[in-house]
Amino acid sequence: MFERIVSVLFPVFSITAIGFFVARRSPPDMSHANRLTADVFVPALIFGALAGRDFHVMQYHTLVLAMLLATVFCGVAAWGVTRVLKAQFRTIAPPLMFSNSINLGVPVAMLAFGNQALQPAIILFMAISMVHYTYGLWLLDHRANIWNIWRMPSVLAMIAGFIVSFCGISIWQPLVVAVKMLGDICIPLMLFSLGVRMSGTSFKGWHFGLGIGLLRPVIGMLAAWAVVVLLGLTGMDRSLFLLYGAMPPAVMNYIFAERFHQEPEKVASIVMMGNLVTVAILPLVLAIVL
Repeated sequence: MFERIVSVLFPVFSITAIGFFVARRSPPDMSHANRLTADVFVPALIFGALAGRDFHVMQYHTLVLAMLLATVFCGVAAWGVTRVLKAQFRTIAPPLMFSNSINLGVPVAMLAFGNQALQPAIILFMAISMVHYTYGLWLLDHRANIWNIWRMPSVLAMIAGFIVSFCGISIWQPLVVAVKMLGDICIPLMLFSLGVRMSGTSFKGWHFGLGIGLLRPVIGMLAAWAVVVLLGLTGMDRSLFLLYGAMPPAVMNYIFAERFHQEPEKVASIVMMGNLVTVAILPLVLAIVL
């Protein structure tokens, strides 16, 4: 079991660590790479996963419902935390509700469960992303135009993948290979970029960040466990969902906080410390779910 856990986590943390130390020595400008990841590589990964002939949309409806319920549970818990700490809900809620489901969730899921986990992992990522880019944006700015979500490449790729799958459209095999190759770029690039971003985050207010960062996987796992029992998830769906519950705060929380001037230093500390403590938490979670 120990060997299997190490084999799952070593590629994830080693690539992230390389990004961290490269950035410490000579910080690379990842802005263009991150834009390509968001606009090209992640959409290719999503489309390639959803457009497969073996993909059936309705078989994952329970997972989508599970993710929505868990997100609501985390939101309620965040409200309680803000009452205790007398902090701003708009600062605490996003990091507790929206986890790192793409940078860490998808790579860890595939390494733990193989290629069969790609489609459900993508579905979970898209479900949480829909909430993040609608309610999450509205929470930070009630005037934000949440309808812009339908212009995002990842959402367009999801819609296109659903259409191809639902209609049984056959795609030219060389095109499938090309899309898959583009999608394969994004996972190591996202992990490397995560390490680069973590290297430039300030440790200011690290006590606060550590506390909330530790709460994220605790609350997430409790929410995931409650939903698993409520919906009766079994097999790989159960294990995958519990694993996603333990994911740290999404880096996008910091980007949105900076964009809308919602205490970005505090959110940056939460995101960074939350991702750092994942090194200790994920082995325990994998020991439970594997």
